[in-house]
Amino acid sequence: MRRRHLIASGLALATGPVLSRAWAQQGAGAAAVPAPPGTAEAPQPPRRTHALSLLGEPALPAEFTHWPWVNPEAPKGGRMALTAIGSFDSFNPYILRGAPAAGTSLIYDTLMMPSPDEASTEYAHLAQWVELPRDGRGITFVLNEAARWHDGQPVTAQDVVWTFNTLRQSGRPFYRAYWGDVTEVAAEDARRIVFRFGNADNRELGQILGQMPVLPRHWWEGKDFAQPGLTVPLGSGPYRIEGFEPGRSVTYRRVADYWGRDLPTRRGTQNFDVMRYDYFRDATVALEAFKAGQIDLRVENVAKEWATGYDFPAARRGLVKREEIRHELPTGMQGFAMNLRRPLFQDRRVREALGLVFDFEWMNANLFYGSYTRTTSYFSNSELAATGLPSEGELMVLSAFRGRLPEAVFTTEFRVPASDGSNNNRENARRALALLREAGWTVKERRLVNEKGEPFSFEILLNSATFERVALPYIQALQRLGIEARVRTVDPAQYQVRMDAFDYDMTVELFPQSLSPGNEQRDFWGSEKAKENGSRNTIGIADPIVDALVELIVAAPDRQALIDRTRALDRVLLWGHYVIPHWHSRSFRVAWWDKFGRPERNPRYALDLQAWWVEAAKDRALPADRNVAN
Repeated sequence: MRRRHLIASGLALATGPVLSRAWAQQGAGAAAVPAPPGTAEAPQPPRRTHALSLLGEPALPAEFTHWPWVNPEAPKGGRMALTAIGSFDSFNPYILRGAPAAGTSLIYDTLMMPSPDEASTEYAHLAQWVELPRDGRGITFVLNEAARWHDGQPVTAQDVVWTFNTLRQSGRPFYRAYWGDVTEVAAEDARRIVFRFGNADNRELGQILGQMPVLPRHWWEGKDFAQPGLTVPLGSGPYRIEGFEPGRSVTYRRVADYWGRDLPTRRGTQNFDVMRYDYFRDATVALEAFKAGQIDLRVENVAKEWATGYDFPAARRGLVKREEIRHELPTGMQGFAMNLRRPLFQDRRVREALGLVFDFEWMNANLFYGSYTRTTSYFSNSELAATGLPSEGELMVLSAFRGRLPEAVFTTEFRVPASDGSNNNRENARRALALLREAGWTVKERRLVNEKGEPFSFEILLNSATFERVALPYIQALQRLGIEARVRTVDPAQYQVRMDAFDYDMTVELFPQSLSPGNEQRDFWGSEKAKENGSRNTIGIADPIVDALVELIVAAPDRQALIDRTRALDRVLLWGHYVIPHWHSRSFRVAWWDKFGRPERNPRYALDLQAWWVEAAKDRALPADRNVAN
């Protein structure tokens, strides 16, 4: 799903899936004995495994009993109340229409479960086993015979086939991008589902299919899947929807007889009897609700609030705890994204000029309390980020496009513009004006205009007032160039509608990345996706070179090839100046009322709140009316 909360909650952050064909084919036991001359060689049976991983053998054996970081004896009970921003009008998060409620993933199971402690590794969950053919052209999932829907009916292979076909036909566009190389899906019996692939090169496709949420075919019969609505759906997961107020709150209750409660992928997790999401119109109101005790835990994404907003009586008395929890997540790219469908942004020189006057150094010192690191790559905080000059491996990839790319891609290290932190960097402004003049823009009567006398004017679309304090200083810098920019902040539902229709000039966009990029890159940058409403190619990039690099990434035969090809794509995107890079943090900033227990360590690639639990004695020690504590 597209993450439009801009590194807000961290609750769903995880590494992306990649299936290694090389790994899948190794370790089959003793070497095969060649068939005698003149006889047909018997086909080798598929390999059966409990896990899929790109980067070697999975860390956990088939007989593992629980995730290494969880407390398998964590007590069950209590509640966790969290915040959501905006509103909701649907319990179907898989379609374009409607604003889906927070937390709906709690009611569904997926075939496999990604490990947030390993890069690109998944373990059997709804599926009990996975079978991998020797030619790499497919995958078979064997369902756990204990799997049940909340109405008691078994989860079947027919449910999986129906879910796949329905999501590809009626779901959000990225399903078609992710699953484009699947040529056939069939239920061989009640528990076996076979997916066949068009080629053996799409290394991550098996794991992408493993992350598919399985939906109940019998419940959806007679219903229009493409229509949003608030009919409570049937699930198979650890929670069911207990109640809701449209647009205001949704409450999930733990399923006491949940079929998967003793699976190694669930033991020690899903410990709260009740999970509740309360909606607020903006982050400021949500913070006040946390202080008042209406909300139990908050992941803070505003540096100013983290530095100054938590000095209140309950925090000073130790009733509220705070901690920065380090992670190793790739942080992707967040920035001001330009819509190339607008003629204003189609000239690369214009886009470069707009980036020159963005003064991160001043913002970091004056708005962010020095807490952020400037983002300099679409694959930041990972080995996939392009740095320095291209390596030999990268040059081998890029050389096929020489003459069609800016020569600087090959000869010059890309550097994000820096300033002296004064918010009045004259040198960057002079360079920006020179680029704009080259592109046909001139300053007349303190306004930047084109040869027709039309002003350089655009709108920055936001879904939260939080980013206004970033956009407004940037607008002031643009005004010094004669550019008329303005901010328009809309509610999250309207924002989503406009973004799905690509109805924006500039916005704050996030392109999350994993340690194993692949199929999702088609949806981010593919030319065909630039034409498809609701895709994640919100920028509108339609470049055959980018398309070719994406396909090279999808078909990378090994880890080093993936690194070289991803870095090559990174360089091309950076030199395209499609976004004005923002910043990133390498910690989760978490504040909570002191009623929780939690594991001794956090997994490397996620904030696993589902492994926390309520400690009854701590909960009783808090004031019944937490407002009294303030």
